[in-house]
Amino acid sequence: MSFLDILNIILACLILLVIGLAIAYIYIAQKNKNTENEENKQNNEQGEKNGKAKKTVTYTKLPVFDFMQFEKIEDNMIVQDNESRFLMVIECEGVNYDLMSNMEKTAVEAGFVQFLNSLRHTIQIYTQTRTVNIEESILNYRAKIEELSKTLENKQRKYTSMLQEGIATQKQLSDAKMEVTRLQNLYDYGVDVVDNIEKTSQNKNVLRKHYYIVVPYYASEIDGESLDPEEKRNMIFSELYTRAQAIIRTLFACSLKCRILNSYELADLLYVAYNRDESEVYGIDRALRAGFNELYSTGQDILDKKMQALDEKIEQDALKLAINKVEQVKSEKQKRLEKKEKSFDELVKEMAKQMLKDNEPILGNDITQNAITKIDETNEEGGNYNEKKTQKRYRKSSK
Repeated sequence: MSFLDILNIILACLILLVIGLAIAYIYIAQKNKNTENEENKQNNEQGEKNGKAKKTVTYTKLPVFDFMQFEKIEDNMIVQDNESRFLMVIECEGVNYDLMSNMEKTAVEAGFVQFLNSLRHTIQIYTQTRTVNIEESILNYRAKIEELSKTLENKQRKYTSMLQEGIATQKQLSDAKMEVTRLQNLYDYGVDVVDNIEKTSQNKNVLRKHYYIVVPYYASEIDGESLDPEEKRNMIFSELYTRAQAIIRTLFACSLKCRILNSYELADLLYVAYNRDESEVYGIDRALRAGFNELYSTGQDILDKKMQALDEKIEQDALKLAINKVEQVKSEKQKRLEKKEKSFDELVKEMAKQMLKDNEPILGNDITQNAITKIDETNEEGGNYNEKKTQKRYRKSSK
């Protein structure tokens, strides 16, 4: 085989290789294009599905207590997790550590170490920054200034009256003038102070930090199987109170004044935590007065109203019936009394006759019969007198 034949063979192989590479390239490009079109189609379908899903999506309304992470405030405790966790909060007043002497600093540090060593349960230290609402203080100052203004006017009138009358001595006039001057200076000073405080509070907020220690207690820490809910709640409160008092005693060595927050103060603490912005202008006291915790109000059920009206009617009718029957009984007694008074003499004579008959063995038959005859004669002769006497007695009893 010549050299030329070998070159032709090599050239033919190269041409076949180029053609194969071209075919492979075209096949791969077509496959990638088909794959890209399929992916675009799937993405479009998925986007349409997502769009439809967004249109039909519904939101589950969760209770506000799930967000607030507590259920209620009761007996100076915050109740959490379906009454399985209870919290008691201690408020502590801070001390200015930098202004203390070295001996005082050492005592505070030793007391804090003792506090840490005495802990037998977990605690949480919570700091809350509040804007001091000086509006109420300003109102109190203005009320005092108004009262001082009235006192000043009275003193001025009294001093003017003393000058006009000319009876007071020079010393009395001097004392009265001095008192008026003192009250005037005090009034002017109070007005300037209140105005200055108002201008300062308009430009910037007055902030104050509050420090708290949260003491938890878990219901699982006690054996509550043999206890009713009330006994269990009392035991939990007792344990929490004991823990809080132990912490207060140990912190007293650090010159810290601490106290346990009551239910109202706990509500104020949580209100500020969840309503930080609103609490500056709308505190919990105003919220309670406005009835914010009364989400809705309903009238009394109509059946209950009818039942109440029926009970009142029954009571009124029963009272009237009782009074009527009492009057009837009184009238019947009165009739019996009148009848007895009218037959008073007859009853006396009949009883006298019966006494004579009962004593006939002692008196004798003749004496008894004669006495009975005399009684009958007396009845015939003195009937008018006895009747008048009975009528007179009846008139007196009627009066």
